[in-house]
Amino acid sequence: MKTPHGMIINKTAAENGLTLSLEGRLDTNTAPELEKTLNGSLDGVNALTFDLSGLEYISSAGLRILLAAHKKMSGKGSMKIRGAQSAIKEIFDITGFSSILTIE
Repeated sequence: MKTPHGMIINKTAAENGLTLSLEGRLDTNTAPELEKTLNGSLDGVNALTFDLSGLEYISSAGLRILLAAHKKMSGKGSMKIRGAQSAIKEIFDITGFSSILTIE
C-alpha cells in the first residue's frame, strides 16, 4: 500500500505474526498512515516485525510510532526491527532506541 505521501507499507501476515515492510520516509507526513495500519492490524498478533531495509529516513514522529507499537506488543508478544540501514541504526543509537527495541 502506498501512502498519500509516498511511503510504501507492505503487510505480510503468517499465523500469529505480522511483518510490516516500510519503504521511503517515515516522517510527520507518513507516520499517521503507519499508525492507522498498525491500529487495524494487531488483533491476534503476538509477533510483530518491522522490515526497514527500504526505509531511507525516520523522524521523531516515526520513532514515536515504533515506541507505541513496542508498548502495545510488550503486553502480548514480541516486536523486532530488522534490515535497518546504517543511517537509521545511527538514529536508534543516538536516541537510545537501540537499548529499548529489539534490532536485528
